[in-house]
Amino acid sequence: MTVDELLTKEGIYFRSSGKDHVVCCLSPDHEDRNPSMRIDKITGVFNCMSCGFSGNIFEHFGGKPNWLGIQRERFKSLVQNKLKETVGLEIPENATPFDQEWRGISKETFRKFRAFQHPDYVNRVVFPITDMSGKIRVFCGRDLANNTPKYMFYPAETHIPLFPMVKPHNGDIILVEGIFDMLNLHDKGLTNVCCMFGVNKGSIDKLKLLKVQNISSVTLMLDSDEAGQRGAERLKAELEGIQVSVNNYVLQTVKDPGELTASKVIKLKENLYGG
Repeated sequence: MTVDELLTKEGIYFRSSGKDHVVCCLSPDHEDRNPSMRIDKITGVFNCMSCGFSGNIFEHFGGKPNWLGIQRERFKSLVQNKLKETVGLEIPENATPFDQEWRGISKETFRKFRAFQHPDYVNRVVFPITDMSGKIRVFCGRDLANNTPKYMFYPAETHIPLFPMVKPHNGDIILVEGIFDMLNLHDKGLTNVCCMFGVNKGSIDKLKLLKVQNISSVTLMLDSDEAGQRGAERLKAELEGIQVSVNNYVLQTVKDPGELTASKVIKLKENLYGG
């Protein structure tokens, strides 16, 4: 039995999109009026781009999978992944630039970072995340309606680099937790900033790459709560272990850099670099 046959048998409407079928989410807890679940046409692996519900269509309905087709698809996937490692991902066809102001960030900044929307990424603004060579390694999708999960990465299991690669200011860069922390600072004139996509993703291997970029010091500007400052202590020790000078800058009036206004960013820049 194929995925098409199983969906038809179960009376589930689907439309084709690349290597996937798109259906309304199969989670009983998700009232999905705008189809947001993608199902691999061969393997039956599914994932809801809105709520994160995932699994395998055959196991979900107790159908018999086409094992020969699955093995063939897995081999094709290995070839495609090797190709992606070589040339990177591409922004999908029919992507629409995210051309509006949102969360206090100008449309010019969204345009600068090539933010887009696409039917395959339901109700999300999506950012192509590039590595040091400029190749797109992963897409980061931020929910626009405060649903969960707030952030999703496509492909899900992917090495996520520090982003973006920036020019240091007198040898110094600012390292923040989230992409919207970084976007807000760039938007308001502080551009030697890159993000980790979460303090737990600031691994030592990523930090070592900073040395290659002629960076001699790092200003940590993480969340001011307990979790953020625990992460700052760990990162400070790891950076100093690779001979990078560290300044842990603790924000006093806001929780994270994403909440800073334009006037506060100007003052921050003056405090750090004298204007």
